[in-house]
Amino acid sequence: MTKKTKVARLRELIAQGGVMMPGVPNAAMARLVERAGFEAVYVSGAGLANSTAGVPDIGLLTMEEVTRLAGYIANAVKIPALVDADTGFGAPENVAQTIRELERAGLAGCHIEDQVFPKRCGHLAGKEVVDLAEMVAKIEAAVAARRDKDFLVVARTDARAIEGLDGAIKRAQKYVAAGADAIFPEALQSAEEFRQFARELTVPLLANMTEFGKSPLLSFQELAELGYRMVIYPMSAFRVAMKASEQFLRDLKERGTQTAWIEKMQTRQELYDLLDYDPAAEEWPTFRDR
Repeated sequence: MTKKTKVARLRELIAQGGVMMPGVPNAAMARLVERAGFEAVYVSGAGLANSTAGVPDIGLLTMEEVTRLAGYIANAVKIPALVDADTGFGAPENVAQTIRELERAGLAGCHIEDQVFPKRCGHLAGKEVVDLAEMVAKIEAAVAARRDKDFLVVARTDARAIEGLDGAIKRAQKYVAAGADAIFPEALQSAEEFRQFARELTVPLLANMTEFGKSPLLSFQELAELGYRMVIYPMSAFRVAMKASEQFLRDLKERGTQTAWIEKMQTRQELYDLLDYDPAAEEWPTFRDR
């Protein structure tokens, strides 16, 4: 029996009723997601920018940087990975190249948004969206460029904040007509808006359950019942890790020792187990073997 590809597996999970996708900024955290039993992982654009370069999520990483970093994540785990591809890194021709590179790097899909470059965090004020025709051309280029027809092309619309819910729905319908496999309505503002959006679309939908934003934090079950087939938690694990690290560093500065935190740490052996590393072995698997 042929082994199912990660690309095909993501499609299968969506068809089976939905999938939770915790966001990660690096491959080690992706392995934690997989070990916790999740069936897919989300590569957060904000996470990559914040953790790798120490910069805000305003499109400062290049396509090459995102592809390389996302590729490390995708190839470190056996579960499929969906990546934030921002605005597609340029015109339709650039979007096509982005899709080809992400496929080559091992990603199972990506989402592309309709914001004007440089983009902003989807839950901040001051966003702008491109003309409808420009985004439609990007989606058409993305769909035409993929080698594996199962590679998931998700169109994200940030139009709710600019054109209202009706405007966002109309855009989403045009994106579906252009060939988008799924729609990601960013920063909806109530459970009723999530419900109303789902009523008007027939393709799989993605919900963003980011904290401290415009959207209410609905449960996976609630969203699944409304018709959302992918639910991402882009920065949740990163925020927890950063808060804990901040508290630890303050305590270390004050006490001059880390001893009070030993039991809260991942042990050396736990890390080695996570990385499939046996120091006594002559050989150990790399991410390319997974």
